[in-house]
Amino acid sequence: MRLPSHGANPIHLYEASGIKKPEHTIDFSVNTNPHGPPRWLREAWPSFFEAVEGYPDPSGKAAKESIASRFSISTENLLLGNGAAEIIHFIARRAAGRKAVIVTPAFSEYEDACRAYDCAIQHVPVAPENWVLPVEELVEQAKEAAVLFLCTPNNPTGQVFQKKELLALLQQTRTLGTLIVIDEAFYDFNSSESFISELASFPHLAVLHSMTKMYAVAGLRIGYVAASQETIRELSRYQPHWNVNAIALQTAEKIARDTAHADKTRKWMEKERQWVINEIVQAGYTVLPSAVNFYLMKDPAIDDQTPLLHFLLERGIVLRHTENFHGLDGKWLRSAVKGKVENEQLLMALTEWKKP
Repeated sequence: MRLPSHGANPIHLYEASGIKKPEHTIDFSVNTNPHGPPRWLREAWPSFFEAVEGYPDPSGKAAKESIASRFSISTENLLLGNGAAEIIHFIARRAAGRKAVIVTPAFSEYEDACRAYDCAIQHVPVAPENWVLPVEELVEQAKEAAVLFLCTPNNPTGQVFQKKELLALLQQTRTLGTLIVIDEAFYDFNSSESFISELASFPHLAVLHSMTKMYAVAGLRIGYVAASQETIRELSRYQPHWNVNAIALQTAEKIARDTAHADKTRKWMEKERQWVINEIVQAGYTVLPSAVNFYLMKDPAIDDQTPLLHFLLERGIVLRHTENFHGLDGKWLRSAVKGKVENEQLLMALTEWKKP
């Protein structure tokens, strides 16, 4: 059976691996905020029921105004989606039948969406151990491309491309007619500024954001893209009416005003991530540096990490395989940073694996 193409699918992963699922599991393959949604969402939830009977605002006006205010842009620079994944499909449809460049390793949805619209896909790999954007190669590949996707902070590596590299890429591609898509789904787990601030300088730039990661509302499906008004008009042609539900719209409006939840999580995450990575390294594993709420790790004694993945699954520890990430090909495992108790259980299992 084929392994699931995304994290947060422990039942499917157990079935595909041929391993009986233990009664209790900890899912380190899901990379949303381990603290869960903000308290105000829990408190406001009963009031959202009033929105169930009516149709949602197809324009998402209130949510857009809240997001636009946060980033000091116009609402006409925004398009809301049923999660960022839906917008990725809008972008792929805009590029249908043409060349799409993907900086890898990367979120698998870019390639899935581009293949659905018969794009000719060109991967440009970056070595996880030497995380430097190959600007000159990307500029060359972009010359005949409709779109170029890159992800920073990167999923699955957790690493961040340098701003000067990204600016060089944008400057050298501005006359090519290629849409440069920077996916910042995890930007608020990192202290760096969003590239939305560069929209005015680069009309061929589109920045993807997901509200579901930091605010742990993946079930609501809410994301958006910020881009030039012309690009937004083009992408809006593919947007179905009422693609974002009314509760998601109300939540998005409030999330855009709530920076405290992200600030608190980020400060905690920096300490917990460094602690758990240090402990895993001391246990004899290789761990890549990370700027967000997940990291790549491997046992350097084996090339294919499947035996370790299965060992952990048998003990109720679910990590994300990397079989479908170009350039990783199962040689790493991705783990989220969870709470202290869960992280300690992961460390115990990893220590057990290393015992002779």
